[in-house]
Amino acid sequence: NSCFCILRVVKFRRTGESSRSDEDVISGEHEIQIEGVRTELEPIELEDGAAVPKEFANPTDDTFMVEDAVEAIGFGKFQWKLSVITGLAWASNYAMEMMILSILAPQLHCEWRLPSWQVALLTSVVFVGMMSSSTLWGNISDQYGRKTGLKISVLWTLYYGILSGFAPVYSWILVLRGLVGFGIGGVPQSVTLYAEFLPMKARAKCILLIEVFWAIGTVFEVLLAVLVMPTLGWRWLLILSALPLLLFAVLCFWLPESARYDVLSGNQEKAIATLKRIATENGAPMPLGKLIISRQEDRGKMRDLFTPHFRWTTLLLWFIWFSNAFSYYGLVLLTTEFFQAGDVCSISSRRKEVKAKCSLTCEYLTEEDYTDLLWTTLSEFPGVLVTLWIIDRIGRKKTMALSFFVFSFCSLLLFLCVGRNVLTVLLFIARAFISGGFQAAYVYTPEVYPTATRALGLGTCSGMARVGALITPFIAQVMLESSVYLTLVVYSGCCLLAAVASCFLPIETKGRGLQESSHREWGQEMVGRGSHSPGVTRSNSGSQE
Repeated sequence: NSCFCILRVVKFRRTGESSRSDEDVISGEHEIQIEGVRTELEPIELEDGAAVPKEFANPTDDTFMVEDAVEAIGFGKFQWKLSVITGLAWASNYAMEMMILSILAPQLHCEWRLPSWQVALLTSVVFVGMMSSSTLWGNISDQYGRKTGLKISVLWTLYYGILSGFAPVYSWILVLRGLVGFGIGGVPQSVTLYAEFLPMKARAKCILLIEVFWAIGTVFEVLLAVLVMPTLGWRWLLILSALPLLLFAVLCFWLPESARYDVLSGNQEKAIATLKRIATENGAPMPLGKLIISRQEDRGKMRDLFTPHFRWTTLLLWFIWFSNAFSYYGLVLLTTEFFQAGDVCSISSRRKEVKAKCSLTCEYLTEEDYTDLLWTTLSEFPGVLVTLWIIDRIGRKKTMALSFFVFSFCSLLLFLCVGRNVLTVLLFIARAFISGGFQAAYVYTPEVYPTATRALGLGTCSGMARVGALITPFIAQVMLESSVYLTLVVYSGCCLLAAVASCFLPIETKGRGLQESSHREWGQEMVGRGSHSPGVTRSNSGSQE
């Protein structure tokens, strides 16, 4: 027996007027019309066979959801401000603190006469801190708000970043840098907050352009090191590098809490106030009608990542993020080795000749070394531009798959005994595409998970990436001593598998709004607004005059 749902489609007009169409029978495509936005409604099938649109349509009243309001208000002054603040978090709390690792390690190696394994541990402990905290920060952001989790993580990093400058001995700086890494693990939540305020058409481009702030942060850190290291030393570098975090902590008071989170936590007044604020700053009218509140008490639970709907997505994304970090940081380490050797074929013999010497030699970073660090950073811009051009054309999944495939292909080409120029080109292309693929994963992950688990999903993926970053030195440095070709096979094979995993992701998020709940809960919400499901309370609140 077939049944039909009779729905009224809400049309939000930029004139401030709201009208409803006559009763429409769901039998194909429907539209919610907003100025500058034309969204096709994708029907989903319920267990009883009834079809309802995936977006919101209410049978009795003019109503809207946060997604409708964000699309209606559009991209404007508020999003520009948010882009700068999110970029500041990315540059100061992530890029600068990570770039310090390349500068601090050789300095302490010389000043404190540290053996090589202790120098390597200084880098590893930061990744251990990030790996152990990423899931925790995701849980905090889902339970207590995106803004709350982000503020705590930034203040944590600021406090221990400054304390690192006063470390008297190696054991102290090892612990303090580990605690800094613990705070850095919360930085990806800035992307969660950012994505939840972006209209669908601007979301991918804006998140990808955050990579520009990564480059700004790393360039600023290198220039700061050039000025500070020769005169004031590494302690002042650590202290001054933490100060931009203080600026971000102050600007956090301007940041609103995510309206999507407020809706899910049942705080309709705050959600409506936030949406009105965005509309005012953008000079756009609010949609008329009532805001739909979908309260969900159980948020940020690990089991929600492994429901039948998300199980494969979670597992595949974990491997994709692992492969991204494993390959990206591995390439960074391999680049130095390849350039010092001149070509791939002579690297094994060179390492054997200088193995004893390297463990005893102490070399401070020179101006030429700082220049190389700058060029390495700038090589990522082409990858971001390519990703920016294709991600809305071929989709998120194919973009990630293409990035992994190109990296894998370039790695295999290194089997040839190419000269320095060709080697540079291959490494440049590989670095560009793996960095672009990393950013594509940052676009896809917040889009695929619903609001209740979005921060946790991104946090666990970020944690898996740190596992890859921890393992890769053993391949790029230790295995390289035994066999260059085996090392390249490992990286190429890993990325080839990641390309396949990207193709097998069950959900493509291109052109899809951010989901507030799972499909089943959404279907229940469409059929009956008054019905309740375990842990979820829904109501129509906040009438807009």
